[in-house]
Amino acid sequence: MIDESAKADLHGRLRRDREALLWKLDGLSAYDARRPLTATGTNLLGLVKHVATVEARYFGEVFGRPSPEPLCPWQESDGSDLWAAAGETRDQIIGFYRRTWVHADATIDELPLDAPGHVPWWPEPYRNPNLFAVMIHVLGESIRHTGHADILREALDGRTGMRAEHEKRIDEEARAAHRAKIEQAARSAAPVAAEQSFPVT
Repeated sequence: MIDESAKADLHGRLRRDREALLWKLDGLSAYDARRPLTATGTNLLGLVKHVATVEARYFGEVFGRPSPEPLCPWQESDGSDLWAAAGETRDQIIGFYRRTWVHADATIDELPLDAPGHVPWWPEPYRNPNLFAVMIHVLGESIRHTGHADILREALDGRTGMRAEHEKRIDEEARAAHRAKIEQAARSAAPVAAEQSFPVT
């Protein structure tokens, strides 16, 4: 049986990434928090809404403990769990995320790691994972989307890091020099890589 210390470690990492994701909204205007920053519309507040919905579903209905509040449509064609509608405020979405933490944490705390769940949207034969497998899955989702948020925030204003105490003062000159060095290495390697990929016969 999987050690309970593994559960505590996974739970701790999930808590860490929740806070890191929320910190990516810190100091942003309402527009910058929700505006689309990629060709597919990825945006910071939408990432928070999506991850909150993921936790609510996986630590809720999967274990017969549905969320105490209504959830937005999920995995729908309009992707409504991935962006904030005009009538939804940042505070509402953050509040939903924080309330989801409480519900998810109760599921994690109260159930053993081998507690069976049921994920009807997963393909057979994977639809009946235990709590341990679901924790791994949700942690992977959280890490993935927090990484997306890292890149989006850096593109907005150059801010990087997981938490405020990790943030360093931005040295624009050093950053530009570092980027130029990487750009030069890429340009220098391109002809060599092309020759290796398409050898003359």
